[in-house]
This record gives sequence, structure tokens and C-alpha cells, in this order.
Amino acid sequence: MTEQSHKVRLEIGEDAPDFTLTDQNEKKITLSDLQGKPVVVYFYPRNFTPGCTREAQSFADLYSEFKKIGAEVIGISPDNQPSHLKFTAKYELPFLLGADEERTVLKSYGAWGIKKRFGKESEGVIRSTFIVDPTGKIFKLWRSVKVNGHVEKVLEQVSKLVAGR
Repeated sequence: MTEQSHKVRLEIGEDAPDFTLTDQNEKKITLSDLQGKPVVVYFYPRNFTPGCTREAQSFADLYSEFKKIGAEVIGISPDNQPSHLKFTAKYELPFLLGADEERTVLKSYGAWGIKKRFGKESEGVIRSTFIVDPTGKIFKLWRSVKVNGHVEKVLEQVSKLVAGR
């Protein structure tokens, strides 16, 4: 079976695929355990790279705003738990990072696949963000995310969700 046969195209209103991953502190994160509150699940390629660091820092900068409205933020990449621990320590990230070394969750959200960069195709993480509503359904999603200004858009949408749209 090729990686492309894993192509998933989740849509707004569908159930968000449940998952359990190990976080940076070696604790389990299970999406369904967070039902009752909005959850931002964002997928990124790799710890310590410039774009991923900027994105994580943007979520960290606005994390208190997400918490004020009752939302949780989870970042997921194929990096392992020790790498996540170093990344959160170096940049003082206040939210959870899930280690998806097997790429199971990435694939279930359609955040792993063929992407083009500088005209070349390669397989990897497709930077994506999903807002999961308190009932476990996808409220909003972004694919092939551009980092600059993205987290502000996510916060705006979570605020609309909490306010009742």
C-alpha cells in the first residue's frame, strides 16, 4: 500500500478522528478526553525549524487568550517525545505537543502526503490546523498553512465558536 492511498479529506461538520499520543512530558493526550471544550489541533513538520518555531511561538504568545475562552491547543509532529521536551523548554511553550512518530494521526487528518516545495514533490507533513468543537466535530480547518498571521485567524474562529458563531 502506498502512502498516497492514505489520502484523507476531512470536512467541516465531520467527527474529528480521535487519537491518543504521548506528549512532551510522557503523558497521554487523548482528544476525546477534551470534549466539552474547543480544541485547536495543529500539525507541523519539525521542531526547531524556522517556520515551525515561528508558528509555535505565535501559539505561545496567544495561548492565554485561547485559555481565557476555554480552548486547548495541541501541536502534533512526527518528532519524538524527547525532541518535543527540548522544543517546549527552549521556547517556553505552554501547550501540549504530541509525538506522532508513526504518522498515524497525521494521516487520519490528511496532514501527511505529497507536497511541492521549490517545484519538487516530496512526502511529508502538510502544515494544517483544525478547530474541534466541544462535541468533537470539525468546526474549521486550514490546509497548507502559511505561518504569518495564521494563529490570529485561528483565535478569531475559536472566539466565534465560543460566542455561538
